[in-house]
Amino acid sequence: MAALEEEFTLSAVPLGAGPDGLLGVEQCDKTDQFLITDSGRTVILYKVSDQKPLGSWSVKQGQVITCPAVCNFQTGEYIVVHDSKVLRLWTNEDVNLDKVFKATLSAEVYRILSIPGTEPLVLFKEGAVRGLEALLAEPQQKIETVISDEEVIKWTKFFMVFRHPALIFITEKHGNYFAYVQKFNSSVVSKYTLLLGQEEKSVIQSFTASLCRKFISLMSLSSDGCIYETLIPIHPSDPEKNQHQRVVRSLLLKTVVSGNARNALSVLDQDHVAVLGPPLPASKECLSIWNTKFQTLQISKELPQGTSGQLWYYGEHLFMLHGKILTVIPYKCEMSSLAGALGKLKHGQDPGTQTMPHFVNWETSQGLGSQNAEPSKRILRRRKIEASVQPEVPASQQLLSTIKKDSEKHIEMELRKFLAIKRTPDFHTVIGDIVIGLLGRCKTEPSFYPRNSLMQLIQMHVLSYSLCPGLMEVALEKTDVQMLQLCLQQFPDIPEAVTCACLKMFLSIGDDSLQETDVNMESVSDYSDAVQEEQMEEQTGILQNGFNPEEDNCDNCDKELSEKPQNTIEETTSCPVIPKRAALLNAVLHSAYSETFLLPHLKDIPAQHITLFLQYLYFLYLKCSENATMTLPGIHPPTLNQIMDWICLLLDANFTVVVMIPEAKSLLLSLYKFVKSQICICSELNKIEVSFRELQKLNQEKNNRELYSIEVLELF
Repeated sequence: MAALEEEFTLSAVPLGAGPDGLLGVEQCDKTDQFLITDSGRTVILYKVSDQKPLGSWSVKQGQVITCPAVCNFQTGEYIVVHDSKVLRLWTNEDVNLDKVFKATLSAEVYRILSIPGTEPLVLFKEGAVRGLEALLAEPQQKIETVISDEEVIKWTKFFMVFRHPALIFITEKHGNYFAYVQKFNSSVVSKYTLLLGQEEKSVIQSFTASLCRKFISLMSLSSDGCIYETLIPIHPSDPEKNQHQRVVRSLLLKTVVSGNARNALSVLDQDHVAVLGPPLPASKECLSIWNTKFQTLQISKELPQGTSGQLWYYGEHLFMLHGKILTVIPYKCEMSSLAGALGKLKHGQDPGTQTMPHFVNWETSQGLGSQNAEPSKRILRRRKIEASVQPEVPASQQLLSTIKKDSEKHIEMELRKFLAIKRTPDFHTVIGDIVIGLLGRCKTEPSFYPRNSLMQLIQMHVLSYSLCPGLMEVALEKTDVQMLQLCLQQFPDIPEAVTCACLKMFLSIGDDSLQETDVNMESVSDYSDAVQEEQMEEQTGILQNGFNPEEDNCDNCDKELSEKPQNTIEETTSCPVIPKRAALLNAVLHSAYSETFLLPHLKDIPAQHITLFLQYLYFLYLKCSENATMTLPGIHPPTLNQIMDWICLLLDANFTVVVMIPEAKSLLLSLYKFVKSQICICSELNKIEVSFRELQKLNQEKNNRELYSIEVLELF
């Protein structure tokens, strides 16, 4: 027998969560606490018993978390990866993720795996695996490629096998599936080809696994609605020929759910699995528990609000998204017997419900104390990293010596020779040292400015602001807007004060100086006045995504807004800045920032420059409104969210000053008119939504009608 107890809500889905749900739910060192990672920027620590959050951390705007946050059970730290390569470590005492320990890795990470009793592992997208400590000691070490071309990792699991860590991950290539098993006591990677049986045309939707004696029991839920099992040996018979081993899938449960892309599977114990998905094609989604030993359905629970097709299992709790809510459903599975499987087990004969730990922890209950981390683990890690960043390549030492005394032309020539040499694992650190050497000489010799060498080093795409903090300051002193634009496009960690300094320069520099400067124009489309005037003539009287700058869409708008429509049109029909200045401003729009740290610096920008920037942002919004997709043309243009966020930031920081400037009055009125029109549109859309709901209800009653009928639908 199995029972699903009353569900309870843990949290509403964070705003950053995408349509595919959450990135993950991971258990912490305290069994009652869990890390919830959304698909955007936020990690939240929850205590399940109290149903409340204990802490929340977010990365900077412009950055995206790319794999679930996990807990390091040895140190109590939390680990997360954002933008595929940047690894962060923090504790409960840390508040801002931007201030915590950071390591930039040389390859993209697929998942961080952590279980009690051993250090966390990092699985890269190319199939290579590294221990966390070894990786942090040398973040830029070369990561080998394990899987073949076009192979994509679909799922992974971390076990403890006889007190030794073992990892399994599944890959897919052209409809074929492969399993890789790696044991870290022998560093042997075994590859298996999963042979399909009668289900050749089906697609695997979900995987789960558990340990079964000397095998890994790999279960898979396919698009034909059946559950299959594959036994993969933990100890391969011939490790030297592990590239050609094949294993066959066998049918475990037949047609437990209908074919659905959002089905999910999780193993609960030796004889029970939890399945998420609709039992019939036309039915609602359900959570059900099946007995695999006796092939029986134990219990089922309907989920009318739908799910994201994600299911997590820890201890006696199942986690899932039910609608827009993260729901926890406690469950109990009794000892498997024929009477229990058939639902005829009497309570008097109940041997007691089992508290089934997660399968991966069955063999880790003993001998874990000897593997606890030392108190000085963090200090030792920092010392290892500080030692690893010291350049050891003789060629780099020679180049640094050349930088101290030779001419700019000779330095440029020697730099080209150095860059032609094969790269080492610490290449990005060496490049940072070279830039620091060049900048050091710039400070001691004001006439020395090796611009070509610095531009060449930036274009290597390995630098960041933290590696060469003085680079952008020197570029600001030299008014080198091209270099500043390149840094804004490539550096992910620029301080907000430096970003505002660049913005102030881009707005204050004269048009004549910009015309003589070489600037990257990829983000700028054709903003010529002639094209704009033609488009405005052709679109007279046509609403652009619900907003027309020539007329007022809201009946209740103030009369003042319609008194001077011509001034608004003159401001918005042509770009207020030249294309090169627009390209520089677009680089600022793309840069990452934290609103809290950015707002104080925006107040230092002169009011006339703020007005010019607002006019440009408003012009960009009108350009977005010209098409249904609300996007700008170009290779890498600003997004609508970036435009609106910066408008809000500028108004929040400078509204009191801008509202006193006469030349900014018409712009503020235009922005006010835009907001009023959008409010009216949202109000009308809400009315239409109610009508559509009524139509949907009527459509659901269609089966009760006769073959012929005349109906009158009244919409209010």
